[in-house]
Amino acid sequence: MNLFDLSDKVALITGASSGIGAQQAKALSAAGASVVLLGRREQKLAALKLEIEAKGGWASTVVADLADFSNLDDIANACLQPYQQIDILCNTAGINMRQHADQLTVESWDETLQLNLKVPFFLAQKLVPQMFSRGWGKIINVASLQSQRAFNNGIAYGASKGGIVQLTRAMAEAWSSRGVSCNAIAPGFFPTELTQTVFEQGDLTAKLSQQTAIGRNGELQDLDGLCVFLASHGSDYITGQTIYIDGGFTAK
Repeated sequence: MNLFDLSDKVALITGASSGIGAQQAKALSAAGASVVLLGRREQKLAALKLEIEAKGGWASTVVADLADFSNLDDIANACLQPYQQIDILCNTAGINMRQHADQLTVESWDETLQLNLKVPFFLAQKLVPQMFSRGWGKIINVASLQSQRAFNNGIAYGASKGGIVQLTRAMAEAWSSRGVSCNAIAPGFFPTELTQTVFEQGDLTAKLSQQTAIGRNGELQDLDGLCVFLASHGSDYITGQTIYIDGGFTAK
């Protein structure tokens, strides 16, 4: 058996319109999975679908806003519709408003915690029963450097990502005995829409690269191996873990 062959699996990626979510979709498709692309921006999803299909992959799109929690049941059902199953769930959609603690509002706090922490659990809760029926499933959450470090203007985001680490452990404890494992990746600095303001500052970008052990910031392709590993049979005895993929940023 090829431990990393996903040809009989279906993966749902939230936040697939761009950045880490789009990269995960490409990596999982290249490993053989059929992918369901969930996001708010129809044109970007359609373009990614065409890119995946041009390389021989299978992809479907679901245009929806996970911030509208009242529609979560409908969103989950729509994601199951194309292939009648979801084996791998990548909870990648997220938001970072970058507000200082002195200016943080109740509304922005609630929006951040809902999308970054509440939605990953309740979307998984709706999808794991059909994973249980097959005795196998993978959930990949997205943590952050801010899961363990405090950055400027990141109090709500950091709280949500600190919560993801514990949520990942708790989901693993609840569901792993029935075949569904749950792990998280914690990316360092990668060029995405969420980090655009950082990468627009050349001096800051250079400073951050020197804080890594490797000596450079991440490139999206650096995420591929870990994503496929955590989605595959190769990681069947790994659950409840948060793995930092940060070039050694947290090692220094």
